[in-house]
Amino acid sequence: MQHGVGTPMELREMGYFLAASRTLHFTRAAALCGVTQPTLTRGIQKLEKELGAPLFAREGGTTHLTALGRLVQPRIEDIVARSRSVQKQASLHLRLQGSDLRLGVMCSLGPQRFGALLGRFRVAEPGVDISLADATPDRLAELLLQGELDAALMVQPADYHERLKPEPLYAERFLVACAPSHPFAERRSITMQDMDGQAYLSRINCEHRDVLREHLSAAGARLISACRSEREDWIQCLVAAGMGVCFLPEFSAVQSGLVLRPVDDAPLARQVCLVTVVGRRWSGPLARFVEVLRRTRFAAPVANDQPHAPRALFR
Repeated sequence: MQHGVGTPMELREMGYFLAASRTLHFTRAAALCGVTQPTLTRGIQKLEKELGAPLFAREGGTTHLTALGRLVQPRIEDIVARSRSVQKQASLHLRLQGSDLRLGVMCSLGPQRFGALLGRFRVAEPGVDISLADATPDRLAELLLQGELDAALMVQPADYHERLKPEPLYAERFLVACAPSHPFAERRSITMQDMDGQAYLSRINCEHRDVLREHLSAAGARLISACRSEREDWIQCLVAAGMGVCFLPEFSAVQSGLVLRPVDDAPLARQVCLVTVVGRRWSGPLARFVEVLRRTRFAAPVANDQPHAPRALFR
């Protein structure tokens, strides 16, 4: 007999023993357990064989526990009770986990694209608890592989990990953001060379930072570092206040007062993807979320003096 929580067969045999120890009548004990009397008897005999001595003694028409039976009865009751507690906790955990949607969102991803979608999903699935984790692409990939996330909305400039499956959602360009008072605001577009000498506010978590730097270098443009931050909202606020300019994904602007301008000679773009783990079974909430996502045509952002046109995004 195991000293911890037993196997299903051992637990069933222990249940037979406990029923018989309470009734001291094998036929009634079998009825309580929903089995035949021979099945209950064989189960108890297996326990007795493992323990090396009888658990019950029959004298005339009566049955009673042996000394060994009385000794092990509290222990077996404890094992069965703890097993039921573990099963109950596991069942509760699975029910709660089954109602969760753990979604990773890249920190530079604008909320406008998904806010309305998540709202509709919540209305359609009110029992699903949505948890959003904001992180960099590398960290999101780690959380996915560790099983901490069901899926992630993210961009990866390099190849994805072999265990991750990206499903393209939409593409968005990198534009230059400036204040309405900035000279760039008077133009329809700019070039990379126009960035030379500009005070620049660096978005530390920009996943395409190295790519943008290469394009600037190729154009002979050197930036003047004015500020850097991991906070996307701070960078946007400082740009709107006229402190400098920055490259910004076209659908990520949330700060009012920003003016976005395309770059003629560097049509940079990033592909936003829904990323899941290859071979991992989807939870019910994730499957329903992906179904809603695949039916969605994302609305274009409200124009903010931006010269770019809406485009079809989801395929």
